[in-house]
Amino acid sequence: MDIINYLKEHENKDMLRFLTCGSVDDGKSTLIGRMLYDSKMIFDDQLAAAESESKKYGTTGEKIDMALLVDGLQSEREQGITIDVAYRFFATENRKYIIADTPGHEQYTRNMVTGASTADVAIILIDARKSILTQTRRHSFIVSLLGIEHVIVAINKMDLVDFSEDRFNEIKAAYSALATELGIQNTYYIPLSALNGDNVVDASEHTPWYHGKPLLGLLDTMDISKEEKAESFRFPVQYVNRPNLDFRGFCGTIAAGRVKVGDEITVLPSGKTTKVKSIINAGDITEANRSVTTEEVFAPMAITITTEDEVDISRGDMIVHTASLPSVSNHLKVMLVWMDEKPMTLERTYDIKRATSVIAGSFDKINYKIDVNTYERMQVDELGLNDIASCKMLLTRPIASDAYSTNRLTGSFIVVDRISNNTVGAGMIVGVSRRDIETVTKEYTQAEIELNAYIRKHFPQWDCKAI
Repeated sequence: MDIINYLKEHENKDMLRFLTCGSVDDGKSTLIGRMLYDSKMIFDDQLAAAESESKKYGTTGEKIDMALLVDGLQSEREQGITIDVAYRFFATENRKYIIADTPGHEQYTRNMVTGASTADVAIILIDARKSILTQTRRHSFIVSLLGIEHVIVAINKMDLVDFSEDRFNEIKAAYSALATELGIQNTYYIPLSALNGDNVVDASEHTPWYHGKPLLGLLDTMDISKEEKAESFRFPVQYVNRPNLDFRGFCGTIAAGRVKVGDEITVLPSGKTTKVKSIINAGDITEANRSVTTEEVFAPMAITITTEDEVDISRGDMIVHTASLPSVSNHLKVMLVWMDEKPMTLERTYDIKRATSVIAGSFDKINYKIDVNTYERMQVDELGLNDIASCKMLLTRPIASDAYSTNRLTGSFIVVDRISNNTVGAGMIVGVSRRDIETVTKEYTQAEIELNAYIRKHFPQWDCKAI
């Protein structure tokens, strides 16, 4: 019974996803290894393997190299760097955690974007000896770009600067100015030594001038809940369930908001309107209990919806409340992170994967590329590996979309090369292209002018204003 209660208690804990990022050799993997070790989340066989590997690859003398608890690739251990994103899971009495240890090298920035895409909190490590570096600025920009609202600035290797309070305050002031420039609002600063465990799990006696919580204590008590608001209902259709002639349901996972039986809904991009007839939980769709329905559901539940009318709905369509329609367009303004060695060229056709839809598309224009060192905007004709730019994306058919700042799931996409099938880019929707809006307005205005001119010429007795 104690085990059952423990499992239920563990199941109901909050989940927090965080990533570590920063420049190479700032101690990201060492920090995670130390956190796992001090919180007693390392198995005996893992610890024995780390002790053995430390003698072969370690850089910490007689001590266990904590980074080897995280860096799993042979090439990572040989070079002493992180290459791929390493995910680790652990739990405390208060929370469950998923950690993403991301690379610090510039050439692996694309891997860092992958780890940051689902994170709630970013831990940016800064070497106390070096202060803010280029990669620190790059990662901070990506963190702000991806909408991560909480940033913990871990000023590491304080033992190498004699735990100097002046040095800590100097780096804190420098990063505060950077955070203000990028619009990062919630920042927390911790002096620590990942190698020795100072202020990682337990408070350090070497920093009596620091009155904040250690890193794990801060993570355990941090409020990551967003302001409660009535989100618009978004349901990307993943699958049409048609087991027999008497049932046709539309399956998927709710991306945002809630819906109940009887709500008026619209299918996009077709614009067809109907009402919700019934809602079935994903686990309830069997011959025996297909009649068991739910009255109201909410994100992120996996459900099946049936409609009152026979409406043409396919995979890739989006079902929304009629009262809160998103933008529908095939001309979108996006922020693009390029992840391929082969440059991105204008007007080349790619596959654009957004939620459950896959659409052919191209990039009609690069508005500007951002220099991550200075955050200046540059005019370019193509994008190289790890470049970040504002672009105009042109799709072969319209899609319903939200801005990424409003909804991560419906406002993000990946770019796939149609020949190699490799993921070559990732992006965030900013909104409908201004040029698209202006073009539509001009075309409508011109058509109205021509129609009025025709009426005046051939039907002068009619009042054009009334028409």
